[in-house]
Amino acid sequence: MSISTQTLHKNLKQIFGYNSFRGEQEEIIINLLNKNDSMVIMPTGGGKSMCYQLPALMSEGCAIIVSPLIALMKNQVDVLRGYYKNESIAHVLNSSLTKTQATQVKEDITNEKTKLLYVAPESLVKTENTDFFQAAKISFYAIDEAHCISEWGHDFRPEYRKLRQIIDTIGRAPIIALTATATPKVRQDIMKNLQINEGRLFLDSFNRSNLFYEIQPKKDVAKQIIQYIKDRPSESGVVYCLSRKKVEEIAEILQINGINALPYHAGLDSKKRIEHQEAFLMDDCNVIVATIAFGMGIDKPDIRFVIHHDIPKSLEGYYQETGRAGRDGGKGDLMTFYDYKDIEKLEKFLQGKPVAEQEVGRLLIMETIAFSETSMCRRKYLLYYFGEDFDAKDCNEMCDNCKNPKVKIEGKEYIKLLLEAIDGSNERFKPKEIAKIMMGETNSLIKQNILQIEKVFGTGKKKTLSFWHSLIRQAYVKKLITKEIESYGVLKLTDSGKEFIKKPFSLMIVEDHNYDVAISTSTRIQKGAAADELLLNLLKDTRKKLAKEIGLPPAIIFTEPSLIDMANQYPISMEEMSKIQGVGIGKANKYGDKFINVISKYVEENDIVRPQDFIVRTVANKSSNKIYIIQSLDKKLALNDIASGKALSVDDLLNEMEEIVEAGTRLNLDHIILDMMHQDEREDIHQFFKETKTFSFDEARIEFEEEVFNDNEIRLLRIDFISQVAN
Repeated sequence: MSISTQTLHKNLKQIFGYNSFRGEQEEIIINLLNKNDSMVIMPTGGGKSMCYQLPALMSEGCAIIVSPLIALMKNQVDVLRGYYKNESIAHVLNSSLTKTQATQVKEDITNEKTKLLYVAPESLVKTENTDFFQAAKISFYAIDEAHCISEWGHDFRPEYRKLRQIIDTIGRAPIIALTATATPKVRQDIMKNLQINEGRLFLDSFNRSNLFYEIQPKKDVAKQIIQYIKDRPSESGVVYCLSRKKVEEIAEILQINGINALPYHAGLDSKKRIEHQEAFLMDDCNVIVATIAFGMGIDKPDIRFVIHHDIPKSLEGYYQETGRAGRDGGKGDLMTFYDYKDIEKLEKFLQGKPVAEQEVGRLLIMETIAFSETSMCRRKYLLYYFGEDFDAKDCNEMCDNCKNPKVKIEGKEYIKLLLEAIDGSNERFKPKEIAKIMMGETNSLIKQNILQIEKVFGTGKKKTLSFWHSLIRQAYVKKLITKEIESYGVLKLTDSGKEFIKKPFSLMIVEDHNYDVAISTSTRIQKGAAADELLLNLLKDTRKKLAKEIGLPPAIIFTEPSLIDMANQYPISMEEMSKIQGVGIGKANKYGDKFINVISKYVEENDIVRPQDFIVRTVANKSSNKIYIIQSLDKKLALNDIASGKALSVDDLLNEMEEIVEAGTRLNLDHIILDMMHQDEREDIHQFFKETKTFSFDEARIEFEEEVFNDNEIRLLRIDFISQVAN
């Protein structure tokens, strides 16, 4: 089909109202109208849909648009029908249609009223549909979200790999494959699978200069998200979570803190999902809290921020999800909350899967870790991942690393020590043990093997435990070490790592990259830092004296984050103290008086003007389970029986038990704990909690994981200690 540029521009103006094409849209459309195959890589918001919509409207017959989501189909059909009086111009054909509606769609195609048909691959493969399409006039096939074809893509769907076979069954016509995210490896896989290797590749820049990339450590994440959103009143945003349960939880917390938010995930019924999506598109709600299913192709140009509650599974997923922001060209803020434990969860999901799938998953996770922990320009790193060169000077401080560069040091000596420790311990330990071995610290597993690791034990004492944890991750990213998925994360040296021990070379590393310290570039006070260091030191002295008086670890009285919050908020009443992070009414009444006196005196002597408290409201306990739990434990019932009696999960039951003991009430856990261990072992664990500096679940998890205790059991041991000793 020969077409003039003038005719093309005339149609663009008459149908869509645009005066000119963007980027390579014009060349892509001409290539398709000339019946050639195309592979189009174009960032979110770059105008991919125009590349097949305009040529479909200008061609004879009906274009089949393969799309993975019903929401995406509906959105685009509604937009297209807005340009025409004839609603038959575009249709969807999927499981949401009644038989009568599906029949009407096919009649419109037969009568050549329909120019674009949006269809899911599951519907396309049905015999009744392939038989029908064989008799229809197909102008071309557009495969949207084409990364779903590739096993190396972030959203692989097996049914997408059958598309070429289905196309051959229906009848060959030009193919245009489109995606916003495809590494060189993924795009080769797509073209090979669709057999369009001779087609033309259109590769637009992946750079979105209006987006600000930031990664922040996950501490009190609900509070962090609320503060972040409240700094952007009336702006539209998306909060992504990995699980449906977390979506519901975060949406509810946002709602009770005055943020107009709604949940969106596949567990909601179809009607509710559509209602929530429409509310967001119509600005009836500001924030959607969603799983990754939300947003593929949703055309809302004024999304101002995208928050990731959990680190995404891959950089392609991250790029696509963050690409929802700033599609109108205005600034988009991208905040990701990172905790290495989230990475470990993703790694655990790979256990038991086929070796090939593990290998793909491991490499995708490795790239995510590297991006999260890198000190280089995030934009440069991201674009390099997609095969594009970028000069970091052009970032214009539009990422946290360019705005606040991290300190780097020569790492050759430290990496060599680390690799020698892994080698000297016969490659038998996981990261947390290796870090302990470097520091000369022990747990039960290390004690069992102490004779074999004498030469490397304590060789890294000059640095901190967090330093070695960070260095292990950096060495992993540099492919000097690897993890054995099936052996639960045991560290092994790669060939490169073995060579490094023999011939070390210069490697710059990030020294002060401690994700236990929260740093924000978007708030006045650094999270994890006190506004008033002098007051913080006074509070620490008060805590230390009180801890000696009552014979408990200081962190049981008030944790470090609680003292920091006091030094930021200056609470001078019991009510204000109860609202400090990690305190609550029970602890305020029990320990608060001395701290309130110190703060009150300090405020008066220094003429302190106190900031207005920022209070995060938490979801109220919807059931009065406290008495039931206490009585059930007194009756020596098992945890599973107690949980099922109130339709709770064991996780929810442990949450409530933690609240009970932290409020100062003792629980009778003897029958459960002594079934797990001997009394002397129990006393050893109590001693560990007494000696630990932070009294945290995370430290206990590291200490006891090799003792065959799972997370819930470790939580139970901590609850038992608070109940037996602290209370």
